[in-house]
Amino acid sequence: MRGLFATAVFCLAAYAAQGQAPPTAQNEKPKDSQADCPMHKAHAHEGSTSSAMNDRGEKGMGFSQTTATHHFLLSTDGGVIQVEANHPTDAATRDSIRMHLTHIATAFASGDFAIPMFVHDTAPPGVPVMKQMADKITYKFDESPTGGRVVITTTDPNALAAVQQFLRFQIAEHKTGDSTAVH
Repeated sequence: MRGLFATAVFCLAAYAAQGQAPPTAQNEKPKDSQADCPMHKAHAHEGSTSSAMNDRGEKGMGFSQTTATHHFLLSTDGGVIQVEANHPTDAATRDSIRMHLTHIATAFASGDFAIPMFVHDTAPPGVPVMKQMADKITYKFDESPTGGRVVITTTDPNALAAVQQFLRFQIAEHKTGDSTAVH
């Protein structure tokens, strides 16, 4: 037993004399300073969630989320989903946006919210009521020079609350910076 102890002490002394750390310390990974941040997991998840949402958005919408800008606007009778190509000469993105928004207006009018549910990987708030009250909400597609918009209107207070809840969720998810106040 004394021999084993003496060998261990000798090995540690030899490592110290050579300026090397013992083998267990050599195998340890360097400490990650970002991991010390109490919000590190939340920040890392936020970035991956946004990236995953953009990937699903490209599949579900048919255009790159980096070549287009979304806006969600609230009005006294509903709101607007607006998407524009970032560059006025980007006809491919513009045309894809128009095709997507035309489809969205038709789908939403029939109570089909599969695309936003796919893009956001959840049922956005307001969707259950919007499905239930599809006959009380109108969805109208309008072209713009670089994309288009879906104008959503209703006179029903419950449908209006659901539409605005849905649009506020979109503002937060897409990080548009749009106002969540009714204008």
